[in-house]
Amino acid sequence: MNERLKQQLDFILEIDKEKNILRQTHLSGHGRRENDAEHAWHMAIMAYLLKDYANEPVDIAKVMIMCLIHDIVEIDAGDTYAYDTEGLKTQKAREDAAKERIFSLLPEDQKKELTALFDEFENYRTPESKFAHSLDNLQPLLLNNSNGGGDWREHQVTSEQVYGRQRKTQLGSETLYKVTDQILKENIEKGNIKEL
Repeated sequence: MNERLKQQLDFILEIDKEKNILRQTHLSGHGRRENDAEHAWHMAIMAYLLKDYANEPVDIAKVMIMCLIHDIVEIDAGDTYAYDTEGLKTQKAREDAAKERIFSLLPEDQKKELTALFDEFENYRTPESKFAHSLDNLQPLLLNNSNGGGDWREHQVTSEQVYGRQRKTQLGSETLYKVTDQILKENIEKGNIKEL
């Protein structure tokens, strides 16, 4: 086997560990906690299906790859819950170290390519990264709503917290933000999200 193929296969095996990283969000219909790989797969399918709702034209293949790789760093860094203020303070440093280690398993050209896509997603500047972030916000919201808001109640999430995160959805898709806003208002009314 040549060195390039060996590096690629090593990376492929390493990212299988993403299936072991559990998120705070539960599967639809009161299922178990989802893992990062399931979340990424779900987002990638959503990207393709919902591409017509992006605010700007997007390269959908690029969006789908961003969705698929955006949480690979959590293999080392762990999942940081969206409303964990302490964890968020160290998230970038943990994820940067993980990005360097994990993507370095690849041949140099592919390391550069995936690192650039990961950084583009994180920088939130391009139409693709904004749309991918909209999906990253919408996906757990849909699951949580399907579970009667249980995860929001369990973590005592406030309307200020959830809107602080979800308002960014409109940067990638005004249409999806309207759906998000409606779901949030319903869950605030039901008491699943605490209103301050």
